[in-house]
Amino acid sequence: MSHEAHEPAAPHLDFRGTTPYEDYVKADVLTHLQHTLSDDPGEMVFLVTTQVMELWFTVVVHEWETAAAALRADDVPTAIDALKRSARELEALNASWKPLGQLTPRQFNSYRGALGDGSGFQSAMYRRMEFLLGEKSSSMLVPHRGAPRVHAELEKALHEPSLYDEVVRLLARRGYGVPEAVLTRDVSLRYEADDAVERVWAEIYGDGVRQDSGLARLGEALTDVAELVWRWRNDHLVATRRAMGAKAGTGGSAGVAWLEKRARKNVFPELWTARSYV
Repeated sequence: MSHEAHEPAAPHLDFRGTTPYEDYVKADVLTHLQHTLSDDPGEMVFLVTTQVMELWFTVVVHEWETAAAALRADDVPTAIDALKRSARELEALNASWKPLGQLTPRQFNSYRGALGDGSGFQSAMYRRMEFLLGEKSSSMLVPHRGAPRVHAELEKALHEPSLYDEVVRLLARRGYGVPEAVLTRDVSLRYEADDAVERVWAEIYGDGVRQDSGLARLGEALTDVAELVWRWRNDHLVATRRAMGAKAGTGGSAGVAWLEKRARKNVFPELWTARSYV
């Protein structure tokens, strides 16, 4: 038997066309999507960070739609797995604020004009995230009327049950006392907290035997998501305060005032209030 050291195989470097990596990742497309509109060197990081956020929105929407489909099929473990993945992805999304969180007003104003009427609230993929959380609003389709495919996708999402609607329906199928009015509500409207659903969560969390059903673990996975969404909103608020104070936001939004209102809202509200009764 030979004891001679074997040289590691050299990587394959010669390809007829693009590399397999490029074919899969489309890196050349991604790295040529940056078209700055000002001479300020800080605009590039603002643009790239915003584009990265859009990619994370896309991943999170995929995870929550996967979770919703699993819940419809009574597959709680698959739903929990998707929610747990989305929590790690939300942590990465939230970290996207780091490059922007230290902007001074002068730095932001140096390229703010390049945004024109552009604003983050016009993001269609972020809107799909909000719809999946139960934050439905038909008026948020209006900015996308000029983009038929995007508008159709948002309209479909508006009229589909949210992730939390699917959770509540699962609880009803498991024999919990979810009111019929909650189960048959117009899902194109914003979800409103219900005292009976709060009592259901208090029962699930308070019963050690029932916790083994996986529903308490589902509740905790949802709570992790809700907490990270709240942190996203607060980080957005703080970054905006630092960059522009109380001025009107881009695209005609109310800026900090609107973000403050959003930051006060709980996602999956009964999961939070039920804890007072366990």
